[in-house]
Amino acid sequence: MKAHMWLLVVLAAGLAGAATAEEKAAAAPQVSIPFVGMGSINDWRADKRQGLWVQDLHRQWYYARTMGPCLGLDFAQTIGFETRTGDTLDRFSSIIVPREGRCPLTSLVRSGPPPKKVKS
Repeated sequence: MKAHMWLLVVLAAGLAGAATAEEKAAAAPQVSIPFVGMGSINDWRADKRQGLWVQDLHRQWYYARTMGPCLGLDFAQTIGFETRTGDTLDRFSSIIVPREGRCPLTSLVRSGPPPKKVKS
């Protein structure tokens, strides 16, 4: 009986920790990048298949998380941005990966630069 109670306490603590991490990610202030169609994106770097870092003309980095895996993003040479609110990239926008499709965003937040690539 005591072993079952201890297991429930451990599981509850683990779930509480996971919820806290999700809440922290959700609590990050959402931002937008204006004038995307006029060249306000300076650079971008894919993060495997779940999102990408985007740098604006002021050299500020942002992290855009996609709704799910974005096939082909990690290998794409070019991408497009589909905005829904005029010419502004925000969490309601999508990434267009040539020959793969459209990847809707779920968030766009300020970020540090992407991690440096390790040379093999």
